[in-house]
Amino acid sequence: MQDETATEETDKSDATPEETGTAESESQKNERASVENLRVLENIDVRLTVEVGNAEIKIRDLLRLNEGSIVELDRLAGDPLDILVNGTMIAQGEVVMVGERFGVRFSEIVDPQKRVENL
Repeated sequence: MQDETATEETDKSDATPEETGTAESESQKNERASVENLRVLENIDVRLTVEVGNAEIKIRDLLRLNEGSIVELDRLAGDPLDILVNGTMIAQGEVVMVGERFGVRFSEIVDPQKRVENL
């Protein structure tokens, strides 16, 4: 009689997750779907912008700007620059040279939860 019980338990452990209907199988399906959704998002273009600073000026002053004019920004020299994706700040960083081009080095990433709150 004990042998039959042991055989039944062994048979149950050999069953696939689909046969037993465990939550693990559902979890795996959800994980696969999430990975597939992420792959779709990977190919979407976004606009990355590096903001040096801002200034608020009157239209009168804007119309008087010409070559060589200087507009003072609200940022101090050496302050980190804001890095935005589609208008939402995701990080701060600094300008670097990459060969003949400008680049940006990320120095601080904005907490993802704060990013969502700013949407």
